Amino acid sequence: MPLHPTVSDIALRIVLTLIAGAAIGYNRERHGRPAGLRTTVLVALAACVAMVQMNELLPVGGKTPSSFSVMDVMRLPLGILSGIGIIGAGAILRRGEMLAGVTTAATLWMATVVGLAMGGGQIVLGLTASVIAVAVLWSGVWLDRWLKTEHRGEVVIERSGDPPEAGELARLLQPLDCRARLSGTAAPEPDKPATATYRLRWQAPTDADRALDLIERLKASYQIVSVTIEN
Repeated sequence: MPLHPTVSDIALRIVLTLIAGAAIGYNRERHGRPAGLRTTVLVALAACVAMVQMNELLPVGGKTPSSFSVMDVMRLPLGILSGIGIIGAGAILRRGEMLAGVTTAATLWMATVVGLAMGGGQIVLGLTASVIAVAVLWSGVWLDRWLKTEHRGEVVIERSGDPPEAGELARLLQPLDCRARLSGTAAPEPDKPATATYRLRWQAPTDADRALDLIERLKASYQIVSVTIEN
């Protein structure tokens, strides 16, 4: 890190930070995530400016180069890196057993680190990290198309007598690699039918619309009251 960066040095760091932040944030914007292009760019820019400011304040400490690592101005970028956790936590949502937004939070953290590297003058390191981050984000889209993961859901079926056996549903859904388990029944109420609730688990790629296939197969044999897909 140079002790006396020129105006052109600072301008280069900021411009490259904006480009890197935009490249990383475009993936989140493209997929409609809570923290998109503008958020990622601003986070990276804030980290870069904090690092540039620290760089500008280093020479006024009046200490030898070997003592820079213990100077108080070093706390500025460290505080930025720690504080991004608040924004990242706000991007994470939890609904029941489903957890969403973790990748977005990690992207914001990565954008912060890239901004710190750019602001500190480590241009090659920042650009390398940006390229790797963009590659990981976009390759994840392709992986989702063939990598099978476990999904969970719940279906409520109307019944006139005893609830259908879970094995009966499992055999019906076997071509979709789905398992069923009876989790509860409800006695009939005025103007409402008796129901049976089943927990479902199946293996499918993340972007596969397997839920519609499940509903179609169940509708052919049972009267469905509701279907809930957790993830």
